Amino acid sequence: MLEKVGIPSPKQRMLEFPHLLSGGMRQRVMIAMALACRPDILICDEPSTALDVTVQAQILDLMRELQAETGMSIIFITHDLGVVAEMCDQVVVMYAGKVVEQADIFELFDHPSHPYTQGLLASMPSMIGAPKSLLPTIDGSVPALNQMPCGCRFVTRCQYAQDLCHQKQPDLQLVILNQSVISKQSVISKQPPDLNQAAVSEQTSKKVPDIHLVSCHYWEQLIPKKDGAIMEKTHD
Repeated sequence: MLEKVGIPSPKQRMLEFPHLLSGGMRQRVMIAMALACRPDILICDEPSTALDVTVQAQILDLMRELQAETGMSIIFITHDLGVVAEMCDQVVVMYAGKVVEQADIFELFDHPSHPYTQGLLASMPSMIGAPKSLLPTIDGSVPALNQMPCGCRFVTRCQYAQDLCHQKQPDLQLVILNQSVISKQSVISKQPPDLNQAAVSEQTSKKVPDIHLVSCHYWEQLIPKKDGAIMEKTHD
């Protein structure tokens, strides 16, 4: 297993102390230990940190091979949207301990509906745009645990924030985007929503639409247009 995760001379490394290994090598050893157990669910918290691009590709390929071989599920916790796009089927975007958006990977990248998600995607390097230009950033920083806003937790950094955002925490809403038809339904229950039940609701016909959840009072006005622009706000 050490050889599979890219450890050179694995038999020799087995006899060495951890302080003799580099940070990236210790990271690979931890990944090998987790994969060796053949778990049903593998939880990976920033698994590609401290790994160069080549070794990262090897690790991700290995995880996919073992997933196909054993049928295990993988939960990726990462800030690397490139890894998310390559490895994930479903994505949950969290901010300050709260779920702000959840969607299929293609739906999320095509129709990001929360300002935080839009900010994350906008900060990625792109082939489109002026060369050598600065990447967009999200102003401010995450509030301390004892200073969390009463309303939306992203309100102190959101350029679209309005009075309601400061006063009330937005509920998760079921967003259905299908051929430019937009509808929503508040998720009232505190328990995780049943996406399978939602997919066959009265709002669906023969074709199951793309579905995702978003926690934002004004998500309908923030859906990017085809040219990438944001729809104008109309609320006071």
